[in-house]
Amino acid sequence: MKPIQVGLLGIGTVGSGTFNVLKRNQAEIKRRAGRGIEITMVADLDVARAQAVVGNDVKVVSDARAIIANPEIDIVIELIGGYGIARQLVLEAIAAGKHVVTANKALLAVHGTEIFAAASAKGVMVAFEAAVAGGIPIIKALREGLTANSIQWVAGIINGTTNFILSEMRDKGLDFDVVLKEAQRLGYAEADPTFDIEGVDAAHKATLMSAIAFGIPVQFDKAYVEGITKLGATDIKYAEQLGYRIKLLGIAKRRQADATNRTEGVELRVHPSLVPTKRLIANVEGAMNAVMVHGDAVGTTLYYGKGAGSEPTASAVIADLVDITRLHTVDPLNRVPHLAFQPHTLDQAMSELPVLPMGEVVTSYYLRLRVADQTGVLAKVTGIVAQAGISIDAVLQREADEVSSEGSVPQTDLIILTHDCVEATMNAAIAQMQALPTVLAPITRIRKEELA
Repeated sequence: MKPIQVGLLGIGTVGSGTFNVLKRNQAEIKRRAGRGIEITMVADLDVARAQAVVGNDVKVVSDARAIIANPEIDIVIELIGGYGIARQLVLEAIAAGKHVVTANKALLAVHGTEIFAAASAKGVMVAFEAAVAGGIPIIKALREGLTANSIQWVAGIINGTTNFILSEMRDKGLDFDVVLKEAQRLGYAEADPTFDIEGVDAAHKATLMSAIAFGIPVQFDKAYVEGITKLGATDIKYAEQLGYRIKLLGIAKRRQADATNRTEGVELRVHPSLVPTKRLIANVEGAMNAVMVHGDAVGTTLYYGKGAGSEPTASAVIADLVDITRLHTVDPLNRVPHLAFQPHTLDQAMSELPVLPMGEVVTSYYLRLRVADQTGVLAKVTGIVAQAGISIDAVLQREADEVSSEGSVPQTDLIILTHDCVEATMNAAIAQMQALPTVLAPITRIRKEELA
């Protein structure tokens, strides 16, 4: 049988890894797929560099549209990245009747609804295992392996750069800015690390996981996004003393309607979280990724591995190539849907569950207040919390590591752990506490996730 012919758009780190792994494991991949899979054409602006990677047997061009126009190409791999030209090329490939494999989480998180609709209308597949958590097959697990379950929540360390930074801050007791420079020197962080450290990259991935877990459209614009730039070594140290570790989590959680008049919906959020050290995910260190999924039948499952890198991500890209090779002749209605749920059935269209505003989210909190070490301060602070109806789990006092600008005033760190409460209620209470003259610095608030 004639091999499936693949065109590759962009042969950088992941593209070269994909080419090399496919070539190295060609015989075994053919046995799994049922026919050969060959990259026969590559598009890259640096033609000479690309040719050096793939050799003389593969045609290299500078114009990506030459691949889309080639009638011999069955599958287009998009590894250009970004929202702009990548979107145009993916839509053009779909219009030309070609299946698409992409690692572009930003593109799908923002334009996924348009792209998946176009693919469904044309009867082609868009596969994106490599877009979330690199080599970890979390998309296949959510979409197929856990299909019997009503997914309750997904929570993951899905950005290796931020996990490396937080691990180094904890191990070495250093502040964020110092560790970021080291991460950049070692190649774990980009020269412009904004998407990573501000949580945007993790939010792209969490958006895709939420769509697959709950059958909702991709809605990146409704995600709550908070990065790690304001975290200090002090809070990481205190968290450790309290039996927690701080991780940047991407969270998608289904909330049922209840007797308190809370509406049903989906929480979609990325932010630093205190996680109990006894949880396996709290012990994921360095640049590794991990995702926890809780289903009503299976309980809690954990998926761990390399979330980036040339060959780990290539592993996911090639898995998508194999899936398409197996299924491309199947009636489109009998293929696995892009977002797990059949979009066109009469009684079960895409869910209309709303993504909840962050102010309606219910979780518990760690608060740290740098306060004047005076009689009555604790009573005023806890009084505000109690008046807001927030239940306190624990109150601790620690000697301040450093002195703020109010250097002449004796200072202490007041740490409050709360039980669950509504985010909007907590915001109002923090505003009241911040207004106290005895609170000497901005209050640190970190959400807690027990992940039980």
